Amino acid sequence: MPDSPYMPELSRSTVALTKEVQVTDERGRVNLISIPAERPLTVYLDKRELVTLMTMGGNPEALVLGYLRNQRLLRQITDIASVQVDWEVSAAAVVTHTGVTDIEERTSKRVVTTGCGQGTVFGGLMDEVDQIVLPDSARIRQSSLYKIIDTIRTQQSVYKKAGSVHGCALFSNQGELLYFVEDVGRHNAVDAIAGKMWLDRVDGGDKIFYSTGRLTSEMVIKGAQMGIPILLSRSGTTEMGHQVASQIGMSLFSRCSGRHFLLLTHPQRLEFEPELFAESTPASVSV
Repeated sequence: MPDSPYMPELSRSTVALTKEVQVTDERGRVNLISIPAERPLTVYLDKRELVTLMTMGGNPEALVLGYLRNQRLLRQITDIASVQVDWEVSAAAVVTHTGVTDIEERTSKRVVTTGCGQGTVFGGLMDEVDQIVLPDSARIRQSSLYKIIDTIRTQQSVYKKAGSVHGCALFSNQGELLYFVEDVGRHNAVDAIAGKMWLDRVDGGDKIFYSTGRLTSEMVIKGAQMGIPILLSRSGTTEMGHQVASQIGMSLFSRCSGRHFLLLTHPQRLEFEPELFAESTPASVSV
């Protein structure tokens, strides 16, 4: 890695993440609570309107970069000259060095996904799943998995203050937190982490991805494009998410809470530690 890796020019825009509103409870008591912000961000790629993302706005430049990366519209961070976010006009202007070849054709076919806020992916991504290769050697110890679950439980977050948002996080395979992002849609949060990894030249092969939301096919495909072989969720998964993960060699953990989890695919990646359960016998669980 070079001493000073290339970085596009970023605006590093900031905006309020929550808003206080007045509420009345079941006893007629009036109080103030915080709710998460939600605002549109229209992305322009070389002056061409591309998409409008609904976002909380906490990591707008990373969100835009991750969206471009996960849609495979741009392959290298060095293709990008700048990302400028202006909340006064709710727009993000992306300028590339050489333009994007065949952009009309590459963005013409869209698939509406099950992501919060009806996320979309460009249809060609579905055709590229077979080309994704995840490292066979990736493993996670049971104690590291529990460390991740406990870290998320104690993480200071907008969700604890205001609710109504999804969180995503990237961990080392030892359970160390690297990135934590919240947004109104989980597809936005994962895109923002993808953007951060891109900027920081972080490889996903020995990393663990955590989401508070369900693991749909969109989430699995995005995780795979980031090179991450292990995905965790406190929620469940979908049939297509399970199918894609099985196909590409990704391990999915669902219902992660306390010491409980369900490992759905590629169990060889988990290193069980029976000594963690010295006393109790596991109870039967249902998916």
